[in-house]
Amino acid sequence: MVMEKTLILIKHDAVSRGLIGRIITRFENTGLKIIAMKMIWADKSLAENHYFLDEEWAKNVYEKTKKTREASGEPFPFKDPIAYGKMIQSWNMEFLQEGPVVAMVLEGPHAVEIARKMVGSTEPRQSAPGTIRGDFAMIESYALANDKSRVLRNLVHASDSTENAKREIALWFSESEIHSYKKELDKHF
Repeated sequence: MVMEKTLILIKHDAVSRGLIGRIITRFENTGLKIIAMKMIWADKSLAENHYFLDEEWAKNVYEKTKKTREASGEPFPFKDPIAYGKMIQSWNMEFLQEGPVVAMVLEGPHAVEIARKMVGSTEPRQSAPGTIRGDFAMIESYALANDKSRVLRNLVHASDSTENAKREIALWFSESEIHSYKKELDKHF
């Protein structure tokens, strides 16, 4: 059995639209257990550590954005993945500090994979109906964000791997803020 923990951030765009309860309900309906939760306004240090810039991440963001822009016939003027990554990191940090977020730790079998599927594609425009981003943020796109020189406003962050989940959870929560308790569904695990 693969019991995992994952970090979920209900970002400021979802908070300001009053979507907190609807998003939490979706995670709870799948059987994932909330073992930590708080509302927090991220400072610069937390934002910078959350959106940690490394070469692999920068190259991935660069290639994904370049591919999307070129597929739609739009020019992609950037040549340096690190410079592009730094720009995206700064946009992410600014947005994360724009208003309060709800941070949660979810636990359950395959929690990282399940949460990522529920959240939908990073670009809301590409998210399937039924996902959080597909249902609540469908008009947002890379093109719109780039035209406005800002990050995608995509409502929710979900850890993309068990390794990143461990790192991110440690940034947002102390050990004493993470709780252990039994739910009715636990007897099936």
